[in-house]
Amino acid sequence: MKQLLNLLCMLCYFALCSTLQAARPNVLWFVVDDMSANFSCYGERLIESPHVDRLAREGTRFANAFVTAPVCSPCRSALITGTYQTSIGAHHHRSGRGVEKIHLPEGVRPVPALFQKAGYFTCIGSGLPNETRKGKKASKGVGVGLGKTDYNFEWDVNIYDSHDWAGRKPDQPFFMQVQLAGGKLRGGTDASATKLLENAAKQFGSATDPEKVTLPPYYPRDPVLLRDWAAFLDAVRLTDAHVGRVIARLEQEGQLENTLIVFMTDHGISHARGKQFLYNEGTHIPFVVRGPGIEKGKVRTDLIEHIDVAAISLAAAGIEIPQSMQARNVFASDCQPRTHIFAARDRCDETVERLRSVRTDRFLYIRNFLPQRPHLQPNAYKDGKTIVETLRNLHEADKLDPLAVKLLFSPTRPAEELYEWTADRWQVINLATDPAHQITLESMRARLNQWMQETNDQGLESESRYDSDMRAYLDKGNLAVEKNIALMKQWAKNGK
Repeated sequence: MKQLLNLLCMLCYFALCSTLQAARPNVLWFVVDDMSANFSCYGERLIESPHVDRLAREGTRFANAFVTAPVCSPCRSALITGTYQTSIGAHHHRSGRGVEKIHLPEGVRPVPALFQKAGYFTCIGSGLPNETRKGKKASKGVGVGLGKTDYNFEWDVNIYDSHDWAGRKPDQPFFMQVQLAGGKLRGGTDASATKLLENAAKQFGSATDPEKVTLPPYYPRDPVLLRDWAAFLDAVRLTDAHVGRVIARLEQEGQLENTLIVFMTDHGISHARGKQFLYNEGTHIPFVVRGPGIEKGKVRTDLIEHIDVAAISLAAAGIEIPQSMQARNVFASDCQPRTHIFAARDRCDETVERLRSVRTDRFLYIRNFLPQRPHLQPNAYKDGKTIVETLRNLHEADKLDPLAVKLLFSPTRPAEELYEWTADRWQVINLATDPAHQITLESMRARLNQWMQETNDQGLESESRYDSDMRAYLDKGNLAVEKNIALMKQWAKNGK
């Protein structure tokens, strides 16, 4: 009899564990490359994005979400640890790829490892078993491996169980990162942008009309730039369609209502003042959350950082948020809204840079640590894009208006910039020298200093680490990169 009771107790225990495991929500992130908040739920009127709009309608949309780094690898390094990239030494783009490696500080672990330890099936891919991150049909297994990671530190690939959640055990919850090409779909040339417009016309019945595009005031209405921006908007449509197919899959599998979904991008549009820079064009992102316990149709205007997705997700799964994590669960009843948020831009590829910013609900302060350098420093990646080549050609031909020349091609930059970003949408009026704003300037300056000290901002990288990472670039035989590396070293030697 005693054995029978013990057996019944064990069966009840396993049944309870199974029930609890099944009750835990799945967590799915959409992380999209190179895309600003040009979705109709964010006010874009030239295109429609019905599927992201649905997530916003059935969940909560954050109007003021910003990345802590406006370029892929440092942004993703911060994202996956819930920690500022400057605190963990992962702030230089594509760093730790040479002989000098970067290791996470004690106590900092990638989010997938925390989910895996808690019994979740962890995966990263396109969200569709037979499609690539570019939305193309996979053939013979091509494009169905693990999705984009791009972390700047040493990590164990085994933190991911698979590229897709289909392989999990019955009733096992999953943590899924859906990685999409987003703005990269338009490529970097006028030819590739034109091709995307043609593909969009086939898929949607029409392409975005370049003549109807509204550009930021510092970009000329040149046909190349207009086509590029139109192609970007059609990349938004293609991304939205992919999101719709993933949602449909969750519905078909009966998983949608038990899945916390977060839709976000890794930084803004890739452009001359967007990606890699700390203005809204580079740092403001869409951020939408839908799922169990999330208020429907809510629009929140409080400031959040992209790293907050880590704490939001762990909390939803009932997993303890590590004390070392700087992310905040902004859905917690006792969470204090952020009064200031921060961002940093450092070396991108071969181009040495150091920018820091702090933002309130009204002002944006940016510090240029290398003010003697131009805004558009030589950079093989950006200079290889037709839009940047076009801008440089127009500048040489004296065909740009004064605002474009001032913001894009001034040989030096102010050491400090201050913008009333809520009124100055594109941050074109620098208030740093305005006597009426000196108290604000001093306050923002002090707050940035405090943040840098409190979070152990690791600043410029050593020359040996720079040389270590540059080996990977030099081995590819790119003469432009080799020339730029020599220039970076000469400028540093000259104190520029």
